[in-house]
Amino acid sequence: MSTIKRRGLMYVMSSPSGAGKTTITRALLKNNKDLIISISATTRKRRAGETHSQDYFFVDTAEFGRMVEEGEILEHAKVFGNYYGTPRKPVEKALSEGKDIIFDIDWQGTQQISELAREDLVSVFILPPSRSTLETRLRDRAQTTLESESDIQGRMAKAADELSHYTEYDYIIINEDVDDAIAKAQTILDAERIKRRRMIGLADFVRGLKGGL
Repeated sequence: MSTIKRRGLMYVMSSPSGAGKTTITRALLKNNKDLIISISATTRKRRAGETHSQDYFFVDTAEFGRMVEEGEILEHAKVFGNYYGTPRKPVEKALSEGKDIIFDIDWQGTQQISELAREDLVSVFILPPSRSTLETRLRDRAQTTLESESDIQGRMAKAADELSHYTEYDYIIINEDVDDAIAKAQTILDAERIKRRRMIGLADFVRGLKGGL
């Protein structure tokens, strides 16, 4: 019986708003029972139907600042006037237990994680097939979220900055067909899970095999 264990990985998905990151993330979570989502802390006000510690850890600005100051936040960024960050302890615990964690964060958070834990990081950037498609998706979504025209234009302007960081990511997926994009994201996850460096006890296992040869 194999004694090999595996260290978990941090699977980061980033994209401009409307490129399909959330849809792909939800599909991966549904199809992988051993994949969990990182729950962020945020200073954003709680929306109707959201639950503390399930959707986000909702904290005020002072508490968020304390968490950052005391090293309790793995990465953080200010997005549309609110702070978001990843609590460190739950992530470190999951990785040591061989669990994989998926992150829905932007390029700023990805840079910070890369500086602290590059060996555990797998980063994927989702691109829309065209600018017009991105704008159409944002307008379609705005009908549900009740965002204004200025909100849509703000997201389009922010997308231009976000897109300039695609070269910092390990993998690129162009989300023209969502089912194909999900399949590619799954392939990346499957391949990264069997990387040699994540396999704990592999050297001893191989020595055991060689002993009988």
